[in-house]
Amino acid sequence: MRSPLKWAGGKKRITSEIANLLPKRGKKRLVEPFVGGGSVFLNLEFDEYLLVDMNKDLINLFNIIKNQPTEFIADAQKFFNGDNNHPEKYYNFRTQFNQSADPYERSLMFLYLNRHGYNGLCRYNKSGGYNVPFGRYKHPYFPKEELEFFSKKAQNATFIQGDFETAFSQLDVNDVVYCDPPYSPINRTSNFTAYAGNSFTDEDQKRLVACAELAQKKNIPTLISNHYVDFTKELYKGATKHKLLQVQRSISQKGKGRIKVKEILALYK
Repeated sequence: MRSPLKWAGGKKRITSEIANLLPKRGKKRLVEPFVGGGSVFLNLEFDEYLLVDMNKDLINLFNIIKNQPTEFIADAQKFFNGDNNHPEKYYNFRTQFNQSADPYERSLMFLYLNRHGYNGLCRYNKSGGYNVPFGRYKHPYFPKEELEFFSKKAQNATFIQGDFETAFSQLDVNDVVYCDPPYSPINRTSNFTAYAGNSFTDEDQKRLVACAELAQKKNIPTLISNHYVDFTKELYKGATKHKLLQVQRSISQKGKGRIKVKEILALYK
């Protein structure tokens, strides 16, 4: 099942690879410290889910879909009409979103902006303002079925806004952890990891590995995905198992700009 959101770097295409590597025996809860668009949680079967992300708008949206699905879907669908699929309307809604402090209103516009904006990007400036440009799609898709499925699946999930250590601090022996952090850059001169309005540094990548190693000592396995570059090759050398993948990864709108790159799945078990 697809996420209701377009999400750069979403994991729908490699969910089966993730599922094959994640140890499940005796594990009842999936923990994701970087839930993103939610594709992994939506496509893996566990009794419970603990889903964390730094992005406050994302977590607010997920909680509203969980708790008010019928109302939210009806209200959100009103944004998806031809009259709103124009740059002027898009930028007006983006301004309204940035000025709003109401979680429900922001969630409606967050879905609209996500589906009408450029190629699944979620980006904020240093002042916290959403700044993704208009996407120029002919007919933006309204994800009614995806929202309904998400709401049903979310009844067994807890969504929390916070740093990834928030998730690791709540682990128990029945958990298994999948981490999809902002990726280490392939080209360090053109790095972009600030989708939630904050950068994710090399030190953060190292801090994540330290959390995984601590969980490993408690018999809680952690799987981490990332670009396969010199930095991550060294970073994950202590992992129990490694798997390399060729994955289509680009934010280019043009198909010829979507090249395959190497990714790594590193398991600490």
